[in-house]
Amino acid sequence: MTKNTLALAILFQFAFSSVLLADQRGKLIFEDSFERNESQEQTDEVGNGWNTNSKSRAAGNKQVDLKDGAMHIKMHPQADHAVSVTHQAEFKNGSVELRFKLEGEKDILGLDFADQKFKDVHAGHLFKVTVAAKYVQIHDMKLGDMNMKYHAAKKAKSLTDEQKAFLSTTKKKVPAKLAVGQWHDLMVQIVGDKVTASIDGKETASFSSQGFAHPTKRMLRLAVPRSAVVDDVKIFSLIES
Repeated sequence: MTKNTLALAILFQFAFSSVLLADQRGKLIFEDSFERNESQEQTDEVGNGWNTNSKSRAAGNKQVDLKDGAMHIKMHPQADHAVSVTHQAEFKNGSVELRFKLEGEKDILGLDFADQKFKDVHAGHLFKVTVAAKYVQIHDMKLGDMNMKYHAAKKAKSLTDEQKAFLSTTKKKVPAKLAVGQWHDLMVQIVGDKVTASIDGKETASFSSQGFAHPTKRMLRLAVPRSAVVDDVKIFSLIES
């Protein structure tokens, strides 16, 4: 086999593998590389279908900034809630891929999956994957904290010991060691009642819980209580055969 033939064979194999991987992930239903400019710098202007809670929770102050081809998210001192950057994304099974950077040891990035039409949970919260420098947590909020029964009791500070014990079973926290100030690749995959989080190509945490199988995930919320940088967001829907 000549060098040119070998090179073509390797190229074909790589292309075939990429197509296969894309097929395994399903249909790409949304992507954003944030390669655009804002018309002003006073308020959030993310564009491409994104919304934020800065107007309602941060007195309208800017908390999301597009610069250097990435989305920089930083909670404003006047804010009374973590920054929430949202996008509609309807699927049953699928995955979210993105690049992220935590700039400090206490920074956190949450991927909160929601169904605003489902009224048995507070604000549509279904489940959340939280990534920090020292841990990754997967949390079934549909069965747990955001279920209206538990949410009301927690707000009233009337949770029983039995309820607290149950709520502890709706989340899984796994130790991690992520370098801050560096870019990382994150993939969150949802198939049936199982959620898997992989960072830099390696499975980091996996958890099975009934709430993950909710039939319709309608919205992705990026939840940031301090700061984080996000880029190259892709959302896939796994089409059932």
